[in-house]
Amino acid sequence: MKVFIIGVSGAVGGLLARNLTGRGDDVSGLVRHDEQRANLSARGVDARVGELADMTADSLASMLNGIDAVVYTAGSNGGAKEVTSAIDGEGVVKALEATRRAGVNRFVLVSVLPEAGRGQDLDGDAEFYFAVKKLIDVTVSESDLDWLILRPSMLVDRTGIGAIALGPAQPHDEISREDVAATLAELLHEPRIRRQILELNQGPTPIAKAIQANVH
Repeated sequence: MKVFIIGVSGAVGGLLARNLTGRGDDVSGLVRHDEQRANLSARGVDARVGELADMTADSLASMLNGIDAVVYTAGSNGGAKEVTSAIDGEGVVKALEATRRAGVNRFVLVSVLPEAGRGQDLDGDAEFYFAVKKLIDVTVSESDLDWLILRPSMLVDRTGIGAIALGPAQPHDEISREDVAATLAELLHEPRIRRQILELNQGPTPIAKAIQANVH
């Protein structure tokens, strides 16, 4: 499988790339700097250099020739509104259109649980972030592509346990980035899971078994 990751230099994107190359998949992606490209090349990832905000859908589409699936893992994590708009909003719309123009059918978006952070004192930038994420989920869900939206709970940096809770609705808790990446890799290799929004949390079920439970 040939997978293009937007956000391949990020935490989840990098872990996903490692997981996929370990399976023998061809992985490429978009980075902002040449040094990132060199680092990823040493790990078997064919990175292309470009600033997503400055690219057109056509210029991004030109990087997707022969690709089987596009995964969007980039995110602002609730920073300044202009960054949220560019990365979590306009960037996804551009990537979705580029995927369609390139004739790639599979588009996977890493989103966020809508209730994440509720009950906390969220500032205006954070509230804006969650609103943009929800609206973009709607946009992706209305696409005619073979889309999939994965909404993980709070991401933490610890060793994955290989067990999750996955389904249309999950409580907000936490999950390791390693388990998110492992779940994404399994989902990419399960074509029967398509046009679904799945929420992801730590849990008791082995990843492969949890994914099979969501095959309809």
